[in-house]
Amino acid sequence: MKLSEAFLWPGTKVCERLGIDPESDAGLIRWMINTLFYLVISLIVLWVVVF
Repeated sequence: MKLSEAFLWPGTKVCERLGIDPESDAGLIRWMINTLFYLVISLIVLWVVVF
């Protein structure tokens, strides 16, 4: 697995579970899912570091 595939893994798996081709729509659905996933992870890490 390449590094780029590792970063896109959460969105790809969610799209596959929903029956959506991860490459369709220029990957916008996968991009949205990845953005939300990494936003939540980043906020959790930030809160742990600050508090």
